[in-house]
Amino acid sequence: MVRVFLLAFLLLVFGLTRQVISHEESGEWSCESNSEIRLQADFRPGVITLDGQADDWEDIDGFEFSLLPALDPDDDHEYKYGKMTVQALHDGNDVFFLLQVEGDYAFSKGDSTKCPSVALMFQIGDDATYHNMGGCKEKKGSCTRQTCKGHEVDIMQFSIGNAIPGRLYGGNPIDNRDGTGYDRYGHLVDVYAWNPHCRYLDGMGPSGNDSSAQNNWKGAWWHSSFTFYSGFVEEDSPYSTGGQKGIYYFEFSRPLRTMDRLQQDVQFRIGGSSKMSVALWYPVDGNPWVGSGHYTINCNWVSLDIGSGGSMLTESAPSSSGDASTTFALLFSIAALCMALFVAYQVSRRNSVPFTPIQNL
Repeated sequence: MVRVFLLAFLLLVFGLTRQVISHEESGEWSCESNSEIRLQADFRPGVITLDGQADDWEDIDGFEFSLLPALDPDDDHEYKYGKMTVQALHDGNDVFFLLQVEGDYAFSKGDSTKCPSVALMFQIGDDATYHNMGGCKEKKGSCTRQTCKGHEVDIMQFSIGNAIPGRLYGGNPIDNRDGTGYDRYGHLVDVYAWNPHCRYLDGMGPSGNDSSAQNNWKGAWWHSSFTFYSGFVEEDSPYSTGGQKGIYYFEFSRPLRTMDRLQQDVQFRIGGSSKMSVALWYPVDGNPWVGSGHYTINCNWVSLDIGSGGSMLTESAPSSSGDASTTFALLFSIAALCMALFVAYQVSRRNSVPFTPIQNL
């Protein structure tokens, strides 16, 4: 009975995931991408508290993007509420992201399509394209690790319909025990794909499930209209008044490297570069969004550079060494001056002794 319930539950989850990330196109694809865009994740240990709020990101550089429809990146259909700012950093163990997107407050408990949703997508395979979510040509029934090898993309998606502001969601002991990328509490899920029709929760796939998978992501959300800061609970829903202008904050973290052995997670390397994209779903004018109606920051991959802490050490080392040398030289000079004054004083004392002729003795 437990196995039957778990299978049904995971199938429901997969259906929700498919709904969120649906990707259906009509017509010929065209894209005028800004290939020079680069996000920088500098080494900044001990700076970020993962709580969905942006105060600790004030000194971190970010990049502001216009949001265009993913399937038809036309300026005439730009996201009308404003821009999205993306920031990133790492502390040597985890990589952190903050998404700030302007939007009137919208929240409907239990209905994700009436709340904003965001996703991060990363290239895993060398042949994985931004367009068509990996770009494998195989159909749903024929895509496998063999037929779509090299087209893997890693996706983290957060739908906030059941998530309390400021609370952490994502990987948890119960779902990780089942060996999947699911999150039964807040729907912050870890997914991989080869194309829009071949998407699976980590640990699941066309050839069966693998119990070694985990959801390695954690995240939280917030909105600038909130006036209560000591901690929300579920009974406080909807947490603010609908329609208030402001900014949504989505904050995430994940280890730079995971224990994935199935080619389902991107692996970040300090000093290296990865390719990523960011997507937003929003209930424009109060209308529930549909899976294919998402906006993205660019119509191609955006480079993410994982900075090395070595440059910071190299810059600070000469300064520290120079300060020490200067201090030592100053002390040595003072000591030498004191010694010279002492010797001069002793010499002057000896010279001041009166001369007594020997015949007067």
